[in-house]
Amino acid sequence: MSEMRQEKLFDKQDETVSDERVVLYALGEFQARGKVLAERDLPLDRLRGALRRATESFGVEMLTDERAVAALIATGAHVRRVPAFVAKHPFRVRVPPEVAARACEFYQEFTAGIQA
Repeated sequence: MSEMRQEKLFDKQDETVSDERVVLYALGEFQARGKVLAERDLPLDRLRGALRRATESFGVEMLTDERAVAALIATGAHVRRVPAFVAKHPFRVRVPPEVAARACEFYQEFTAGIQA
């Protein structure tokens, strides 16, 4: 008799999750926690917690700064490098309102799909 294995929310999935989806989830989750995202000049350090929670939700490894920056740029965020002595993760991120809105929508759709 063969046993069926039930997948759980945090099980790794076979499909590859794009870094852009992880970043959209992170930006949406950041806002869902009541934090203002749009049109702020945020240090990448401020987004690391949201990025960590996003990678945990998707069951993927934590994004390096370089991968996170590339994905942020791909989603439409503006990223600039600052001197390394300013911060451990030397980047500043500015998210346009339309990208912030898209991230909220993505996060809500994703979490609604999990709860269904």
